[in-house]
Amino acid sequence: MTGNVLLVDDEAHITRNLEKVIPWEMLGLTVTGTAKNGAEALELMEQTHYDLLLCDIRMPVMDGLELVRHLRDRGATCDIIMLTGYQDFAYTRAAIQYGVNDYVLKPIPYDELTGVIARIMAYQRNKQKQMLEEKLKLDRIIDLASEKILYDIMMDYTVVTGDNWLLTGDEQQLKQKQFVLIVLDLDVSSERTRDWRDWPDKERKLWNFAVCNVLREKLQQNGLHHAVIQIRDGEWCVLIEKEQSEAFDRNEFQQWADMLLAAVNSHAKLSLSAGIYCEFASVEGLSKAYKQVQQGIQLTPDHDVIAFYPSSNPNTSHVDQAIWDMAESMIGAVKRGDSAMVDTLLSNISKRLRQMNESSLGRVEPLLHFFVLHLMREMKEWGIFSKEQEDALWRRLDRRFGIKDLLSVIRQVMNTVSEMSMDKKKQSERSMAEAKSFLDRNLYRDLSVDETAAHVGLSSSYFSLLFKQTFGETFIEYVTRQRMERAKSMLARTQKSVAQIAKEVGYAERRYFTKVFMKYSGENPTEFRSKTQEAAFEEPE
Repeated sequence: MTGNVLLVDDEAHITRNLEKVIPWEMLGLTVTGTAKNGAEALELMEQTHYDLLLCDIRMPVMDGLELVRHLRDRGATCDIIMLTGYQDFAYTRAAIQYGVNDYVLKPIPYDELTGVIARIMAYQRNKQKQMLEEKLKLDRIIDLASEKILYDIMMDYTVVTGDNWLLTGDEQQLKQKQFVLIVLDLDVSSERTRDWRDWPDKERKLWNFAVCNVLREKLQQNGLHHAVIQIRDGEWCVLIEKEQSEAFDRNEFQQWADMLLAAVNSHAKLSLSAGIYCEFASVEGLSKAYKQVQQGIQLTPDHDVIAFYPSSNPNTSHVDQAIWDMAESMIGAVKRGDSAMVDTLLSNISKRLRQMNESSLGRVEPLLHFFVLHLMREMKEWGIFSKEQEDALWRRLDRRFGIKDLLSVIRQVMNTVSEMSMDKKKQSERSMAEAKSFLDRNLYRDLSVDETAAHVGLSSSYFSLLFKQTFGETFIEYVTRQRMERAKSMLARTQKSVAQIAKEVGYAERRYFTKVFMKYSGENPTEFRSKTQEAAFEEPE
């Protein structure tokens, strides 16, 4: 790609010589216009974008300095080299004032001019490269922040409202987006995953992280704007943005899922299945869409490797749905520590099972089996079981046994949770106090849920749940609020630059910090500093 050059001089032989003598192609430039004065140049520049302007100072109708003044008033950013035979410092000073890049005296030394042009263009290309790198860096920061917010939305830890100050700048656009939602899941009960279950937790975490990277790399290679969110051990949610005007293309989205499964199989040597939500999901509907796909996968033991949920021809009976709903309520009760509700729901399930005929019981048995697996994965995320307890439960589940045995396992899981609840509560309070102290000490650097959870010895998903229950806001809401309050204090009490303050409260990019600050406080950092420092100055002693 070459840049456009405009030559402006009232002496035609000079523009002809410039076209012929300067090695434009070698410099990555093309002369695409010539003009005899500033007025003609302005007309040309209204029609075409120029990267470089070589311009005489003394010309009829409109001279070079007047032309440059008009261009800068209009916000033109092209590079400018002035050509003149007048050795007058006043002209030089005026040219510099208007942002001229360099100044060459006539008669034109073409070798010197070529060197000046090469230097200016090299600087411009380096600047563009740096700006592109900064943009990519900023985009990635925004993407990471968006992924954290999307996780909280999917887990029902936060809601998307117009006054949610956390949705700043580019993230605010999340509300106008629609997504293809794909859940990738590892069947933890299958024969081929037994080795995986025996891996140490550290190795499994590395593997989960590696799968996330494989998915992101594959989506990026295909130019798909996306978010990859690990929900729990062996389960990921992929969100791919689509334009509002686009139609839902099942074949295309199934090909995407197939591509992702193949990439994970190739690089991580594990086979996953994929559930795709049957329509586009808005941000407000992400939590519901995710739960419907997850439920569809769990309620369909013999599902295809890739399937759409909810199914247009569901095989799920009202009994299946009722038991699943009670099971989900039971998990919610466990999360809240409501043992009375757990007992009530278990009794209701047992009562409903006693009322079923033999054929119905045969259908419910695999459902309960999958529910136990679902429950175990949730408990594992919270760190409820020891390795020995988990292995014992897996050994029981790997054997074929009936509904009575399944209910016994559910009761065992619930009893374990109940027995640990009091100790767990005290431990949780200590963990959250330590997490708060850790965050307050490290606000100046990039902080993730995973790192903070690991610091206090909890899984990321259980940490996120516990954090919301303890502080009444999500991890990212808390961290951002603390950073903004610290920034406000520093702006009011110090003379540090905005860029320096941004870095000290954990933002590598000043622009991103400014966006967040404006959404949080209603004004940009400079305005806030000016107003608060003026108010402090005016206060009577």
